[in-house]
Formats: sequence, C-alpha cells, structure tokens
Amino acid sequence: MFKTHPKGLYLLFFTEMWERFSYYGMRALLVLYMVQQLMFSTEKAGSVYGLYTGFVYLTPIIGGYLADKFIGQRRCITTGAILMCIGLFMLAFGGHNLFFSALFIMIIANGFFKSNISSVLGMLYGKDNEKKDSGFTIFYMGINIGALFSPLVCGTIAVKYGFEYGFASAGIGMLIGLAIYKIFENKFLGNCGLEPIKKVFNESKELPKKFTQREKKRLFALFILMGFTVVFWTCYEQAGCSLTLFAEYNTNRNIGNILIPTGYFQALNPLYIIFLAPIFSYMWTELNKKRLEPTSVEKFTLALGLMSVAYIVMAIAGDLSCDTKVSSIWLIGVYLIMTIAELCISPIGLSLVSKLAPKQFVSVLMGTWFLTSFFGNIFAGLWGGMYGSISTSILFLVLAIISLISSVVLACFIPMLKKSLGRI
Repeated sequence: MFKTHPKGLYLLFFTEMWERFSYYGMRALLVLYMVQQLMFSTEKAGSVYGLYTGFVYLTPIIGGYLADKFIGQRRCITTGAILMCIGLFMLAFGGHNLFFSALFIMIIANGFFKSNISSVLGMLYGKDNEKKDSGFTIFYMGINIGALFSPLVCGTIAVKYGFEYGFASAGIGMLIGLAIYKIFENKFLGNCGLEPIKKVFNESKELPKKFTQREKKRLFALFILMGFTVVFWTCYEQAGCSLTLFAEYNTNRNIGNILIPTGYFQALNPLYIIFLAPIFSYMWTELNKKRLEPTSVEKFTLALGLMSVAYIVMAIAGDLSCDTKVSSIWLIGVYLIMTIAELCISPIGLSLVSKLAPKQFVSVLMGTWFLTSFFGNIFAGLWGGMYGSISTSILFLVLAIISLISSVVLACFIPMLKKSLGRI
C-alpha cells in the first residue's frame, strides 16, 4: 500500500507531522494557560481560544491566493514555518505583554503553511484520483503522529517546568520540521509547487479563461458540503475547550496514586488515528477496486451521524458528573467515536478539493475549504465558553441534536449531490 504512493508524500508527511506537533502541543496548553497563568475567566479563555483556532483556518485562503498568483506553494510553506517558530518562542518567553502578538503571528504563519502543503500533495498525484483518498489518509496519519506526542511532551514539560517551557518545546518541534523540509524538498518534490500556478499555465498557454458548466456544478456541490462540515468542526473542536475542561474538572484522572495530566486526553484522538488511518486507507482502496466505496457525500453523512452519537454519550456523562467525577472511560470512548467520524470527513475533504479544484485556483480553493474550520472553531469556542454557565449535559446534548439534524438533512441531499459529483 505504502509503496504505490509518490515519495514526496512522506516528506510532506514528516513536515506536517512536526508542524502539527507544534500546533497541538501549544493548543493543549492554551486554555489552561489563559485560565491559570493569565487569570482569564473561562468565558474569555473560550472566546480567545475560539477566535485563535478559528483565524488560523481563515488565513489559508489568503496564503493560497498568494501562492497561486505570486509566490508558489513551496515558498509559502517555508515562510509559514519560519513565522510559526517566531510566534511560538514569543508565546513561550514574551509573557502577558506579547501573548496576543504571538497568537497573531501564528495565525499569519498558518495562512502561508496550511493550504499550500495540502495543495502540493495533491499535485504529486496529478490525475490519479483513485489513490488520492488513500494518500491523504496516510498524510493525515502523519498529522496525528505529531498531535499524539505533542500533548504528552509539551504537557509533561509544562507541568514540571512551567508553561513557557511547554510552549518552547512546541517551537523546537517546528524548527525540526522546517529543517527536514528544506533539506529534502528539491529531491522529493521536484517542480511541484515551485512556481505560481498562474506563471506555469501562462508559460504553457493552458490557463482556462472560464469555468466549465461541469466545474460550476461541482463547486456548488462542494460549497454545500462545506456548510455541513462547519457543523462537524463545531462539535469536533470542543476537544480543546469544553472536553478539556470536562477532563480537568469532571473526570477522575487518577490511576492509583498517579494523576494523569489533562493534556494527555488530547493524545487519544491522534493515537487512534495512527492505528486506524492505515486501515481506512486500505479499506477505501479495496472498496474502490470492487466499486463499493462510499461517495464523499456518504462519508460526510456518516461522520455527522457518528458525531451525534459521541455527544449523546457525553451528555450522559455530563449528567452523571453532577454528583461525582466520572471515569475516564467516558472520554476514552467518545474520542474513539470522534476519530472514526474524523477519518470519514477530514482527509476525504482535502482529497475532494484536490480532485475538484480548477487548476488555476487549487490553493485558493484549498484555503476556502479551511474556512469550514474557521467558522467551526469560532462557534466551538463560543459554545465551549458556556462551560460552567449551563449544565454540561445540556451543553453536550445541544451538540448531539445539531449534528444529528445535519446528518439527516445531508442524507436527503445525497441524490442531488451525486448528480453533480458523480461517484467521487
């Protein structure tokens, strides 16, 4: 399975792995740092968390535009990685005075980095759409290897030595990712993403002047799916906010005499993905060979349904936690359900964009896809900030109902969307 993919996949795999190490390591500490160190209220911390994690997914559309028109994807990736290092070390050692400046720099950094590394991966496959879902799922496994170790490493360092050293360890991870990328990019990526798309097509005189009718229908279908994906990320991104607070205040984290740090629970999702992503990648490939693979729309519908199940479980756990702290088994099980849902929507969405994007707008459209995470994170922070203001069971039950309704509505759209997308 792994040998059939381009070698550049694995360079991007490791580069993204270290970038996600830095992001998730910082994210695992962010809310607790604001509440415990900066003395923010949970409402303010939730709002800042939502705005930050939202805006890191807004700027990729700008980075995608700059890459397509002026800079090229590869230069954007390098620029983003350098800025990310600067922002993380400012967060580590700048204290309260540089806190918001550091977050701003990291938002800009992510704009350069996020959409363009996914675009380069799509370019490596060319027109080989059959392998893209599998390739992006393997790539997604790399993301989550970084996300697995970062809460463990950064969380442990923060507990033992202080938040500033936890943030600094995230910055060191980004430095490693930047070094790996710069050493091997020319060898494994060739000319992919080296020049702006506009320049490449102008030189070859192949730049289409208008969208075809088929492209318009497909893009319209993609934008519909994006709307439903916002609901998914609103629920999923509670992991860094309300689910973290639930782990901190409502969960029995003791194993014997050992107290498990709260940040460790955020390692569950990437741990599951590392084991499940190869299985899903193989499964999609084999089902495709037999012409039994679900379409992207069907996978999205399943993801929203699973998210509803996860929050029904959390609503029950929230109700039980009113009397006493609940077992960590509740969160362990919920993160497993959320992970299966994630594998049905997130890497599939990235692959879908690379299949449908008109060649002259590949990075811009990839950045547009990340707008779903922008809105999802904003809503997640606002809703998660209600933790403590309303009962936890109601907070989670509302998310369960919203995701269930979305799943049912999207299921009704399947016949219409299939007409536009076909069997993609």
